[in-house]
Amino acid sequence: MKRLLSNIKIQVNENLYNKDPETSDLGKKIIQNSIELIHEIGIESFTFKKLGVKIQSNESSIYRYFENKHKLLLYLTSWYWSWIEYQLVFNTFNLSNPTDKIERAIQVFTQPVSEDSSYEHINEVLLNEIIINEFSKSYLTKEVDHENKEGYFSVFKRLITRLQEMIVEINPEYSYPYSLASTVLEASIYQSFLKDHFPSITDCSSSEQTKNFLLHLITNTLKK
Repeated sequence: MKRLLSNIKIQVNENLYNKDPETSDLGKKIIQNSIELIHEIGIESFTFKKLGVKIQSNESSIYRYFENKHKLLLYLTSWYWSWIEYQLVFNTFNLSNPTDKIERAIQVFTQPVSEDSSYEHINEVLLNEIIINEFSKSYLTKEVDHENKEGYFSVFKRLITRLQEMIVEINPEYSYPYSLASTVLEASIYQSFLKDHFPSITDCSSSEQTKNFLLHLITNTLKK
């Protein structure tokens, strides 16, 4: 899979950036260091001024790539979900049994993340932690409806649709496939957040337990 992924360029909505950061060394440096800085101090405390200091470049050079830090966060989250989508496709394309497909999908969503050498300027481990802690902040805004129309969340929604299709394969009569799919994908993130910050209100203290919980949820929900 890694060999296949190494030949694929992760696609991100071009409206999220002023200049594609993948096209220059400075752009890649901005992405690499923004991941490190957001992971360290959080998106609320993150500023382009602080990022400029970190990369030893003028703040104005960052604005040539991104309009603001919200667009940067949307870019990073979109990149992450595109990366997960490719893993999902490559891990399930040769499976014909619907149950096997959905089990593999849950594994992709919940397995511990490791660094992908195909993208040297992106630390996927840190980016995964940003998703767990910051992803909801990318859409819990007053602008969400406009941004949704602009397609900023299309990859995340496409992942949910892929999972919804697997659910329908297992039980075509189930009435709430999209609701179940979105609940499962969100829970794969949220249970990790609870594990790290509110362990007293989750039974999932590891990625393996999260996987088992979600498989249990889907299997019992879809029983005919």
